[in-house]
Amino acid sequence: MSQAEKNSLTSKASSINRALDQIGDKWCLLILQEVFWGINTFNQMHQATGASRGVLTDRLDWLQSIDCLQKHHGDNGRPIYHLTRKSMELYQTALMAISWERKYFTNPNLDSVELVHRVCGKAFSPQMQCRSCDQAVALNDVQFRPGSGAGQDQRPIKTRRRSPAASRSGESVKNLYINLVNLLGDRWTANIIALAFHGLTRFDDFIRELPVATNILSDRLKLLVDAGVLCKQSYQQSPLRYEYHLTDKGRDLFPFFTALLSWGDKWCETGRGAPMLLSHTPCGSDLIGDVVCDQCGGRLFGRDVKFS
Repeated sequence: MSQAEKNSLTSKASSINRALDQIGDKWCLLILQEVFWGINTFNQMHQATGASRGVLTDRLDWLQSIDCLQKHHGDNGRPIYHLTRKSMELYQTALMAISWERKYFTNPNLDSVELVHRVCGKAFSPQMQCRSCDQAVALNDVQFRPGSGAGQDQRPIKTRRRSPAASRSGESVKNLYINLVNLLGDRWTANIIALAFHGLTRFDDFIRELPVATNILSDRLKLLVDAGVLCKQSYQQSPLRYEYHLTDKGRDLFPFFTALLSWGDKWCETGRGAPMLLSHTPCGSDLIGDVVCDQCGGRLFGRDVKFS
């Protein structure tokens, strides 16, 4: 076995997995969140995220290496970090994260923020709709089929471990979706949710799809049950075995994952095409999910949204 093979794992090709391997780490998500809201110096990010200086330096270097951040020097010579075109196109995932967080958590920071669409001038809530029929995107209305890039991926093994949910989330006044970051800032919890969207429910199903140790899978399933994203139902009494089904809270993560899938298809492509295609059953078209203003129906871009 080569050194490259020892340092990688094999899993089903997935644009969501590729995206998460790039930006799915908790600290990467927090850093990108802060830069979206205008926090762009090292000291500001250190205070806002709660990351140690060493961790922050490591993740800033990583995000630059994958072209999600660019470093420039300000008038005082201190480095300033800016979003790239690649990371700007994560804006729709950020809006879907805000929408989910606002629905399921009471967050004083988030409750005090009003999103305003500059195009229509109104306060809005972001929604995802199908570009073909302008109807809302929901998990029950979507079918999956293999794309031209279906197959397997070699994914790098990372030593980063899941950060405990109780870890300090920083002092940022715009820390708007910390619960989602704490939940998904780990490759396995996010992978389990993505597989649950495809109808997988049993431990043996998950372990066949994921190159993960059984104790880690058990830990992440318990985490998702405790978080109310999955519910546990027994299907066999002796020995006792359970199925894990998505709750409404879990199903409502689907627009966030759809936006992440679209980003991964574009920016994490390997030259073989999309591994998976989605169809919107109400209209029969290939699904392209647009995040729109619920007041005017216009597509939302970072430059068109302000905070009040």
